Amino acid sequence: MSSAGPSSTGSASVASVDEALLRPVRAGNAFEETVERLLRMIKLGVIGVGQRLPTERELSVRLGVARATLREAIHALADAGYVRSRRGRYGGTFVSEPQLTEGSATSVATSRSAEEVADVLVMREVLETGAAVAAAGRALDPEQRRHLRDQLAETSAAELGEYRRKDSRLHLAIAEVTGSPSLTTAVADARMRVNSLLDEIPLLPRNIEHSNAQHEAIVAGILGGDQDSARRAMTEHLAGTAALLRGFLA
Repeated sequence: MSSAGPSSTGSASVASVDEALLRPVRAGNAFEETVERLLRMIKLGVIGVGQRLPTERELSVRLGVARATLREAIHALADAGYVRSRRGRYGGTFVSEPQLTEGSATSVATSRSAEEVADVLVMREVLETGAAVAAAGRALDPEQRRHLRDQLAETSAAELGEYRRKDSRLHLAIAEVTGSPSLTTAVADARMRVNSLLDEIPLLPRNIEHSNAQHEAIVAGILGGDQDSARRAMTEHLAGTAALLRGFLA
């Protein structure tokens, strides 16, 4: 590891934190979890401002991700102002000074507690996973099936500025086809709280691409009447979003 990296002090406590934060990520949401792990190291001060991240090779091995995935995660953090890259003999990726400008992800992060984020995420997981399972357990009529397919297509084709609105509409459509107005209202309320968090973190193209693939799997499970598949796909999808929200905001 670089002498400027997390273990530069050589203390056992720093080494243990380093090992805990750089444990292998799960394959289902590799990009999102890589972003989360790197953000935690930066926010906890394991790698201080001006210090260099471990090499790509070391990070990819320790996190268990492909170099391409790691580069995309680092690029996302650079776009959000957390790191900067430097070329040359003493080059690498370095932690940036926090930019506390209005509306930036870095400044917003200080306004959210881990407990607040966790509360929203737990509620969302229970409601939206339950909605996917309930929807898959129903005999949907042609109009309901078309409604789901239409919302899926609109979300997949959405421009960046429209993506979160279309994404919300798809998730609400899943609740709608359960036939439970009470569940739909609860999901809508939860989604409002989720969106208030999502609006405070950057839109990451790699995450959108991944989310679209997960949306396909969720809708396929529902339309196929496969409750286990719908539950697994929704659980994985929500876990990816949760990783980004915890990373940026908690």
